[in-house]
Amino acid sequence: MSARTFAKVGFALALIAPGTAVPQDGQPPFGDDTDTAYAETLWSALTEASLAGEETIQATPYEGTEPHGAVLQTLWTDIEVEGQEGMVVVKRNYGPAGISIEEVANNPGDSLASVTVMFRREEGYAPESANWFWAKYLPDGSLDQTPEGVPLAGRATGCISCHSEAEGGDFLYTMDRLS
Repeated sequence: MSARTFAKVGFALALIAPGTAVPQDGQPPFGDDTDTAYAETLWSALTEASLAGEETIQATPYEGTEPHGAVLQTLWTDIEVEGQEGMVVVKRNYGPAGISIEEVANNPGDSLASVTVMFRREEGYAPESANWFWAKYLPDGSLDQTPEGVPLAGRATGCISCHSEAEGGDFLYTMDRLS
């Protein structure tokens, strides 16, 4: 099925917290060269599926929550990245504070602040966080960075600690809202 078939509105995913990381099984914290390269491949898959970039599928905007943005759009589906199929959740974060849902609906490209993404990787990638890969992109597809200049891609404690509270142990608040 197409990404349009699965595109749905969801709620509150947590933003990648700057400067945090989760060492797992001796692996380096997020933002290393491997995470950055994977995030670039992931962005390409997102644009190919029309989940990001200029030709992106639009979803109904809704009132946002911190730390994401004043107005949000959420889509999810399955995509393939480096030969591995997995679920992806894409949250478009709009600002500044005070922007209306109507403004975003009428001109979504004008106020996009960032795109936060969760992609379920292969078994064993990060078992403590249900194998999710996390990334925060700027509107042009480049990775956002911590104040120290670390790319926001990989396993991040800010995301993981917040999402660990989601019902069902799946790290997905979006699905909690639909059940």
